[in-house]
Amino acid sequence: MAPPQTINQTGGEHKTPEKITASPTTSTTKEVVERAQWLRAAILGANDGLLSTTSLMLGVGAAKDDRRSMALSGLAGALAGACSMAVGEFVSVSTQREIEEKLIIPQKEPKFQEYSRSSNPGRSPVMRVIAEDQAGAVDHGSPIVLPNPHKAAAASALAFLSGSVVPLVSAVFVSDNEARIAVIVVVATVVLAVFGGVGARLGGSPPKASAVRVVVGGWLAMAVTYGMLKPFDRENNGKD
Repeated sequence: MAPPQTINQTGGEHKTPEKITASPTTSTTKEVVERAQWLRAAILGANDGLLSTTSLMLGVGAAKDDRRSMALSGLAGALAGACSMAVGEFVSVSTQREIEEKLIIPQKEPKFQEYSRSSNPGRSPVMRVIAEDQAGAVDHGSPIVLPNPHKAAAASALAFLSGSVVPLVSAVFVSDNEARIAVIVVVATVVLAVFGGVGARLGGSPPKASAVRVVVGGWLAMAVTYGMLKPFDRENNGKD
């Protein structure tokens, strides 16, 4: 039997409204976007670890011609930076989780409310718009997943450490101080360009322009650190 039709006051007919279903690709697209956000955040964390550890090691290398001191300073900086990133991320995400719980729990049907959030304040505006658009069109049956501070802290620490490994490995295998400094700078430049390009592509920005900005910024940080600590090189200054 055909579905009934309704007739309005003017005599016209209205067709029975069709059932609207969510696109099967919506959840898949959302998962891809979330993975891209996590990957971009990991790249940014690795970039921080790479640049800070490289600059620290160059500063020590400028003041002291000792491979062991340079490697130990880089290792200490990597561990301290990873711990700092983990603690900061844990505190930030824990606070965010508490706020979100207070906003969600008082609602009568928390699992069926439309809700969107920005769990990664460092991501690009383009990615935020995509994520919020996907969260707004969403099905009402999906549960709300709150951010996990432990996972966020671990991810930040691992990302920072992964970037710090680059200058540490570069310094271990070169004995001459000047050659070691040159190798660290070259390797860091290449990796910074890669991080900048990949991060920009995930964020929807031009990769080349972003890679250039990251490399130039890295050069400035390394040059400032090296230049400010070079006057403390007593051995070479005494020889001159």
